Amino acid sequence: MRPRSARSGARLAEQVAPRRVLVPLALLPVVVVPVVLALAACTTQAPIPGDTHASPTSTASPTTPGSSTPTPTTTPPPDDEPAPPDDGDRVISSRIAKDWGWPGPGEPYRVAHENEVPIAPPPAPPLPYLYSIAAGAHPSDNPPYNQLSFRFQNGFPSYDIEYVPKLIADGSGANIPMPGTNAILRVVFRQAQAHLENGTSSIVSAPAPVIGYPAITRYASGGDFEGYVSYGIGVGRPADTNPQTRVRVYEVEKIELGRHLYVVAIQIDATPWR
Repeated sequence: MRPRSARSGARLAEQVAPRRVLVPLALLPVVVVPVVLALAACTTQAPIPGDTHASPTSTASPTTPGSSTPTPTTTPPPDDEPAPPDDGDRVISSRIAKDWGWPGPGEPYRVAHENEVPIAPPPAPPLPYLYSIAAGAHPSDNPPYNQLSFRFQNGFPSYDIEYVPKLIADGSGANIPMPGTNAILRVVFRQAQAHLENGTSSIVSAPAPVIGYPAITRYASGGDFEGYVSYGIGVGRPADTNPQTRVRVYEVEKIELGRHLYVVAIQIDATPWR
């Protein structure tokens, strides 16, 4: 038998081995784009919690100059205002500034907001100013709570919240009696005021001093003095015998009846009175 030459061996290998066929990319079917589009069609952006008027894409919150921006976290609490809602009302943002805890003596809640002063040009007040106060009982929530909300204009003030043995008036140092109260929760708003530039009160509505709820019995003003606005909230159980009378703080930025409001809602756990 005659040996095969190198040329005939190469020709045989060429006949046996499968040939590769190159297909131009332009002829390949495009499947990636329809898949991506299908996935995008199944994804929607969640609306702002608690906002029944805003569109599903309205999640960004405007930034108040010089202040920290609240982060949307959960459904905001009711603001307990008796006025019926307006079509233009909407929640811009809400957050839990301080979750349930006990701001006992020496352990205050402290929340800071940096505001450039003046925060608004004249004739508007130069600081965040207190517009209204509202109270409400919410026994069906979990946990149940009583709420006192302070509604500001121009921005969020900074504030400290702490249980104290007695309520002291700003400036004079006098003791402010709070009958029917077994414990006092003091809130001090910093870089804030409760008056207009002509010296009159900026508060257009507020509940009567005696609230009469089980967890919040009453409240009283501690002063409006040199950029500090303070209040005492009467709690129906002494802090020293029940240190677990908890407190939570919500911040809600909203448009209500055409006004841009910044709400600090202080909630007292009403579980012991359930």
